[in-house]
Amino acid sequence: MKKYQPVIGLEIHAQLKTKSKMFCSCINNPEGEPNKHTCPVCLGHPGILPTINRRAVRMVLKTGRALGARALTHSKFDRKNYNYPDLPKGYQISQYDQPLTKGGELNKIRVRRVHLEEDTGKLLHEEGKTLIDFNRAGTPLMELVTEPDIKTATEAKKFCQDLQNIFRYLEVSEANMEKGEMRCEVNISLKGKGPKVEIKNLNSFRAVERSILYEIKRQSKTDKIIQETRGWDESQGVTVSQRAKEEAQDYRYFPEPDLPEMEVSDWKVSLPELPEVKAKRFLKEYKLPKDDIDILVKDKSLADYFEGVVSELSDKKLIKSVVNYVLKAKENYKKITGENLAELVEMIEKGDVSSSAADVVLREMQKTGGDPSNILKDKDLGQVSSPQELGKVVALVIKNNKKAVLDFEKGNENSIKFLVGAVMAETKGKANPEVAERILRESLS
Repeated sequence: MKKYQPVIGLEIHAQLKTKSKMFCSCINNPEGEPNKHTCPVCLGHPGILPTINRRAVRMVLKTGRALGARALTHSKFDRKNYNYPDLPKGYQISQYDQPLTKGGELNKIRVRRVHLEEDTGKLLHEEGKTLIDFNRAGTPLMELVTEPDIKTATEAKKFCQDLQNIFRYLEVSEANMEKGEMRCEVNISLKGKGPKVEIKNLNSFRAVERSILYEIKRQSKTDKIIQETRGWDESQGVTVSQRAKEEAQDYRYFPEPDLPEMEVSDWKVSLPELPEVKAKRFLKEYKLPKDDIDILVKDKSLADYFEGVVSELSDKKLIKSVVNYVLKAKENYKKITGENLAELVEMIEKGDVSSSAADVVLREMQKTGGDPSNILKDKDLGQVSSPQELGKVVALVIKNNKKAVLDFEKGNENSIKFLVGAVMAETKGKANPEVAERILRESLS
């Protein structure tokens, strides 16, 4: 089979975290009782007059700036006309030729534009019936369109993952794909083979990657490629034809008559520390391994938590231990205060608790949010590191294990491990093994 070079572009939609919808005062909450958060404006009743959500506009400008885009001095909304059951007005208020921002890039992939529109309602298919929930209709929806710079499914997947992280760092969207807060569409063609095909409404990174791999294979084998919209069947692992691909003229765009043009005179919004910058700082400031940095930076709240624990340390040399325990607890860390986790790490360093007992303490902290010293005491998990206490146990072990002592004196190093094990057994696992071995060697020298 001849190999063709894929040409891939992405269209990514993200629901914005505003309190109200895009063009009305309804609560921006697609969840809950169906059709509860609606009004004549978002339902498209005759005579309605929309108003622009300024916070949504600022969020799009903020995103554009984070990606290195330029803002258009003049921007406007347009009517995108098409009929679909979950589109209450029979048209969508979107942006066509004058979006809020143009340009920018991420991962060396150029961004064509970032614009603002309203989301549609949601269709629910139950027991042979189709129901409509309009709670989502009118939700502020940011759309980012890339240039066709992507060459592989892996590149596309990583672009989506990194963009999701930027949305979360900017606090413009939660971008949870499983909740439909971020949705991806792929435009793909094979160079020299045929027109582009659009794959609609991909709701996971895995689906983005798998659908591209499938479509490359399908188009490579197909003699005649037609320009069309296809859907992704996750269970079958195939794309399926839905309809002929619409062009811009099919939507009959025209300027939205009920909304004024926007004039962007100053868009110098403040930006937080973005993932790439944070990763470089963590490497320079904390000297962390790249793999650990990647895990931390992918979750802003986890990265912030890590730095909160570090700020509680009295000895900054323990940062590597902090990373290890933050990553151990990352699936359920929110009950553990930074102060308590720092205390646990310092207790391990002092020899007050063994690493195995520390894991027990950590699990209890995840459940209850308790103080590690109290948990240690309540569960009787304290480690014995006192030379005086261990000296007595070592003397008893030497007395009761004469053969192992003789073997060690003859140069058998394995015997010392046996004797340390005997000390651990005598103390029911509470002895500090390093201190126990040191005292044994001193006693037998």
